[in-house]
Amino acid sequence: MPEQLFLLGNLGTMITYAAIAVAIAVPLARAGQLRANRLAVATALIFLTSAIGHGLHAYLAFANLDREEHSVAIGWLWALAWWNVFTAAVGVYYWTVRQRHAPLRGAIYTGPHQQRLLDEADAHRATLEAVVEHTDDAIIGLTLDGIVTAWNGGAERLFGYPAAEITGRSVALLADEEGGVEQAEIRRRIIDQRERGVTYETRRFAKDGTPIEVSLSVGAIRDRTGRPAGISVVARDITAVKEAAERRRVVEERTHQAQRMESLGKLAGGVAHDFNNILAIIVNYTDFAVEEAAGNESLETDLKHVRSAADRAINLTRQLLTFTRGDTIQPRDVNLNAALAEVQAMLERTIGEHINLITVPSAEPVVVHADPGQIQQVLLNLAINARDAMPDGGTLVLEANAAAIDGDELDMQPSLPAGTYARLLVSDTGEGMTADVAAHIFEPFYTTKPRGKGTGLGLSTVYGIVSEAGGSLNVYSEPGVGTTFRIYLPMVRVPGTATPAASRQDDPPPGSGQTVLVVEDEPALARVVTRILAGAGYHVLTATDGRQALALFHQHDCDALLTDVIMPEMSGRRLAEIIHGTHPDLPVLYMSGYSNGLLGTTHVLDGDIAFIEKPFTANDLLHKIAEVVPTAVRPSR
Repeated sequence: MPEQLFLLGNLGTMITYAAIAVAIAVPLARAGQLRANRLAVATALIFLTSAIGHGLHAYLAFANLDREEHSVAIGWLWALAWWNVFTAAVGVYYWTVRQRHAPLRGAIYTGPHQQRLLDEADAHRATLEAVVEHTDDAIIGLTLDGIVTAWNGGAERLFGYPAAEITGRSVALLADEEGGVEQAEIRRRIIDQRERGVTYETRRFAKDGTPIEVSLSVGAIRDRTGRPAGISVVARDITAVKEAAERRRVVEERTHQAQRMESLGKLAGGVAHDFNNILAIIVNYTDFAVEEAAGNESLETDLKHVRSAADRAINLTRQLLTFTRGDTIQPRDVNLNAALAEVQAMLERTIGEHINLITVPSAEPVVVHADPGQIQQVLLNLAINARDAMPDGGTLVLEANAAAIDGDELDMQPSLPAGTYARLLVSDTGEGMTADVAAHIFEPFYTTKPRGKGTGLGLSTVYGIVSEAGGSLNVYSEPGVGTTFRIYLPMVRVPGTATPAASRQDDPPPGSGQTVLVVEDEPALARVVTRILAGAGYHVLTATDGRQALALFHQHDCDALLTDVIMPEMSGRRLAEIIHGTHPDLPVLYMSGYSNGLLGTTHVLDGDIAFIEKPFTANDLLHKIAEVVPTAVRPSR
């Protein structure tokens, strides 16, 4: 009877242990965790070895039921002993694995306190899951091979893939070929080099192909042993942030460009001011020499060459002054269609047969208030540049129309408020420009032409004219494709009529002994002015600064004051104010290498003063002085 009970007990225990082992192993196999979940496998294995051990005991009991001596073969005893040793080893392995899993340390069955802690942990986990699910950031779980295992609602909204559609697929689906290589490299760094995490910005693509600028935070998911078991990715859409940053960068760059242009303009104006003083001396002394060389044909020819070179230098300084936005202008209402027609007539004779010139006038009159000569100069400068960019021929298109802008354009130089503007377009099919070249083209003396082929003032002159007229420029160019300049100018709603001023070629009236106090800090130019006025019948007093001028004024009767504007210690404006304190009716004629427009904008002079711009000829000076000096000679004191 005891043998039967021993047999039945071992059979029952074997079946129970085997059932427990199967109950653990089958779900693991179905979940594919036989290799990953070592604790569960060790638990199933210890139950399996125990089941086999009890099966061996049951077999031995069954084999000895009919034997009287109940002897057991020595071989079976050794087999049973070794199997018990193996079972003990499995038990040791189980406890080793179990100790690596902190949640299982202590009692397997929990009491009320432990259960409350577990419930709180479950609630905390549910809260975290809700936060992860509803955050705007995309939170993605990956295997070490980059297969998506977790995909929250933020990822669905950002990339457009439902979780059911992308789970189990490679995350490389979100990137192009280059991005896929980048992803693999980041995973390698995290897994092999054990980096805590990597944060970087890159581009990914939504389900519909839309590019998305994202900030990625990638980290490893590690098990209790510290080995990587997966990868977590947090993706944030920074497309709007990068666009805003780019807009701020462009605005800052445009501000710096404006500041640089202003500084260059001041520099150019200063150079022109001093250079004009020199040119005034050269021009007038050359004229004096021509008069003295009458009858000497060879010497006259040489002097005419000198005068021709001086005239070229004068034109160059005028371009500089135009760049400084202070050139003397005569604005009037100008129909851009008429300006196009005039420029077309000029270009058809000079631009060359290899250029196909096309003009597209506006369907409606487009009128601006500007100097017509300067409008022509803008179009001609741009057309000449376009011609030079098409040495092998091409097409040049000149257009006039009206265009509305919203005021937020970032590529306008300078910026303009929102509104409707008159627009000129000059387009060519030439060589085009790189972005680096286009960023500097309006700077004076900047040129890409070979030495001796350009001064670098053409486009800076265009910039000066347009900005002085209250307008703006836009440049679009692609190397090998061509260039388009768009010029925006304030539009006149009710165009007026204007007649061009006639050029004064008549002889100036001579002086009749009137006394003119000349104040010029450049001694050589002061001598030239003195010679011109004295030769025309004026009595001239000359001073080189304000203090000397005041002393001469108090010593002599003066009919007019001719003074430089910008002088050391005392400006011409201040000198005139002091004199007008006691002689408010004294006529004053200002002269300067800076233009009247520039001096007016900087409030050095008012807009209604008498002004002559250097360099001037004797004819110009005498006409101007005749307009301000009284015709009658003041009686001596």
